[in-house]
Amino acid sequence: MLKIKLLHPEILEVLGSNGHGSKVLIADGNYPFSTCIPVTAKKVFLNFAPDLLSVTQVLKVLKEYIPIESVAIMVPPDESVQPIHTEFSDIIGNEVTVLKFKRVDFYSESRSQDTCLVIATGETRRFANILLTIGVVK
Repeated sequence: MLKIKLLHPEILEVLGSNGHGSKVLIADGNYPFSTCIPVTAKKVFLNFAPDLLSVTQVLKVLKEYIPIESVAIMVPPDESVQPIHTEFSDIIGNEVTVLKFKRVDFYSESRSQDTCLVIATGETRRFANILLTIGVVK
């Protein structure tokens, strides 16, 4: 038995076998998982029911185990700041670069061959997708 907070074996395997520049997508319940990710990415479904688990719950745990170099978020057509984007900033801090993409461009970023892990959540808030780029251990 592990004595750490991250216990999911598939997530641990993917994080342990990837490094600097690899990307991890934590996606809301509306994300098109079958078409907007690379076929090589490992899919992990944590979307048990609406609002179980949330994107922010997953992000809080992952942040403790990987260095985050930058993040990409999906913004609405008017590029307005969504409440969940403020939560993302509170979790990752001000020192991490945040790139903002409209829906179609975010999908293109997520399809990158660098995306190694896609985590489906039960998040019901809109524009609650975040793409993490793994940094280096300092």
